[in-house]
Amino acid sequence: MFIDRVVVRVEAGTGGSGCTSFRREFRVPMGGPDGGDGGRGGDIFVRGDSNLATLLDYTYRDRWVAERGEHGMGSNKSGHAGKDIILPVPPGTVLRDADTKELIGEILDDGQEILIAQGGRGGKGNSFFATATHQAPREWQPGEEGQIRSLELELKLIADIGLVGQPNAGKSTLLSVISAAHPKIGDYPFTTLSPNLGVVQLSDGRTFVVADIPGIIEGAHEGKGLGLQFLRHIERTRLLAFLVPIDAMDWQAEYDQLRAEIAAYSRDLAAKPHCVVFTKLDLLGESYVPPIEAPGAFGIFSISAPGRQGLDALTAAWWTELLKLKHQAIAKAATPSLP
Repeated sequence: MFIDRVVVRVEAGTGGSGCTSFRREFRVPMGGPDGGDGGRGGDIFVRGDSNLATLLDYTYRDRWVAERGEHGMGSNKSGHAGKDIILPVPPGTVLRDADTKELIGEILDDGQEILIAQGGRGGKGNSFFATATHQAPREWQPGEEGQIRSLELELKLIADIGLVGQPNAGKSTLLSVISAAHPKIGDYPFTTLSPNLGVVQLSDGRTFVVADIPGIIEGAHEGKGLGLQFLRHIERTRLLAFLVPIDAMDWQAEYDQLRAEIAAYSRDLAAKPHCVVFTKLDLLGESYVPPIEAPGAFGIFSISAPGRQGLDALTAAWWTELLKLKHQAIAKAATPSLP
């Protein structure tokens, strides 16, 4: 089961209260104040964990409460701080405040942490309030309440290549052949009900990740079909591959419709490098690249996934384009920005 959006309630720990205490020692009749401070309440963090692929665990438990701090004690003993809570999530998770929809942050890497609820400060004991003119204070402070908030977790897959196409365009079949992924495949529309990731391994240890996105139909950007539920999963891909079956009624119209849906959803996404891949070449029994106008595409390919025709050329072109993007990013990072 692929779970990509959940809402959880988090409550950071309350700080411990300060203590009112006076020294009680043999032959010290006028012992001064020695009440210790309360401990700080536990914080709540979200941490990236590359071993996770979904947010499924948060459907079983949707409330997390951090430990409160201990109260202060006599002899100027401060209470222990409450234990922190760390919520593991897959890289690619976006964090928002569920009530205000304010963006809190994004987890992009394994081990990355974001503080989402801060524990309350511990209260001061009466020894803190002692002065030369106020030598026997009985004041103390209660601990502060920890931060409480509802948190929305939304997972957006991180992949190098995003496969985009209408239902039954052959996306799942292609992914199953070029990687070790095993998506469900059927001869009816909307076989794929959740995104799938596959790692493509080329020679010399070269690898990249491909995402099979459920079928895009006309009006998907408005929520039709599987719509917005899965369009967001291609936002972080570096390249797009538009899959058009070779038995489509109108190749140009199908390609143009896919491009239009992507552009209507996000202009930034539409500006990403892309290629056109004609699938189901085995229906013709021979190599053929249909005539199509695809301005800006870095390549037009015809493949048969079951017959493994054209796959080497396709994956090699993907790798070349990914390297080009990597070199561009390195050059951009090395160029000093103008003041």
